[in-house]
Amino acid sequence: MNLLKTIALLAGVAVYGLTIYACQPTELTVDIEQNFAALPQTVLDPADNPRTPGKVALGKMLFYDPVLSGNKDVACATCHHPNFGYTDGLDLPIGVGGEGLGPNRHFSAGQTTPRTKRNTPTLLNVAFNGMNTRGQYDPATAPMFFDLRARSLESQSLMPITTFEEMRGHVFTEASAIDSVLARLRAIPAYRTSFTTVFGGSAAISAQTLGKALAAYERTLLANNAPIDRYLRGDRAAMTPAQKRGMVLFVQNGCNTCHNGPMFSDYKTHVLGVADNDKLGYTDTGSNGAYAFRTPSLRNSALTAPYMHNGKQQSLADVLVFYDVVKDGTQLNSNVPVARLDSLLRPRVTRSNDLIEFLHALTDTTFDKSIPASVPSGLPVGGTIQ
Repeated sequence: MNLLKTIALLAGVAVYGLTIYACQPTELTVDIEQNFAALPQTVLDPADNPRTPGKVALGKMLFYDPVLSGNKDVACATCHHPNFGYTDGLDLPIGVGGEGLGPNRHFSAGQTTPRTKRNTPTLLNVAFNGMNTRGQYDPATAPMFFDLRARSLESQSLMPITTFEEMRGHVFTEASAIDSVLARLRAIPAYRTSFTTVFGGSAAISAQTLGKALAAYERTLLANNAPIDRYLRGDRAAMTPAQKRGMVLFVQNGCNTCHNGPMFSDYKTHVLGVADNDKLGYTDTGSNGAYAFRTPSLRNSALTAPYMHNGKQQSLADVLVFYDVVKDGTQLNSNVPVARLDSLLRPRVTRSNDLIEFLHALTDTTFDKSIPASVPSGLPVGGTIQ
């Protein structure tokens, strides 16, 4: 039978953290064409925002330029940095008032700004957000954020600029933040020239064009050549035996019930009862106050620890332990009774090294890691990250 249709594996199962092994080889079978699909090698753009090289180049400059933040100290790249898979390596991000890069980022002396509310999601493959099990998606309505409060990269990209703890700070009011940033951009000759060249017209610098430029660049951040992609496209040696065993366990444990499609997410919200992060200082009630959060993509998860909407799980192994504990009926969040947990949670999970190896097979490290040498504002590239 065609290997790309069905995989049958004879292997003992090594259970993570335990000294238990299958005494006899077990035949594990899964129809991979039914359960898995490679990511596309091209990206769809919204009809009103086709990518051009000039637009992408402009968006990249804006992405790394802290001129978009109130204090001129935070850029999009401050928290979405290529060194950390376009995340920041923190459980909860530090935006305004911080200094340093990645896990070394900390608040400057005397700062009282709160941490950002939720764990930084990777921007790798965000162009494919909303993709269903048939590989269909609409970039104009793509779901964003853990609570689905934005649809499309164009709308999402402006929201951090208006959020106090992310980029705005005390300099602007929420209502004036976007207009104030646009005024700054209009005062920089290089931006006036670039916006006019890309978008045309005498009023080329606007909230709409700012969002479009950022979104155009973010759609180029692709990591769609992971071992599983190469395997599903016909390279039978792209995945290791352990990763293939983990692929089978992934289905047998029901992980693909929510982590499905080429992006390994159903893009729906679920109540899992994750404990609150004490660093936040208050309970996060999620979407519609129901403690529900969107299923994150598992793509490139080996690069984007820590995990869950608030970074409570520090490693992939911790995530498997979490599911094992919560499925045993343990209440981890005092605000979320066990009876309210999502019905899709199954009563058993195999904590296997092979499952972790499979998650590594979803990671592609060949994405664009280039950083501009300078930005038009003349400010430090990426903000206060040194």
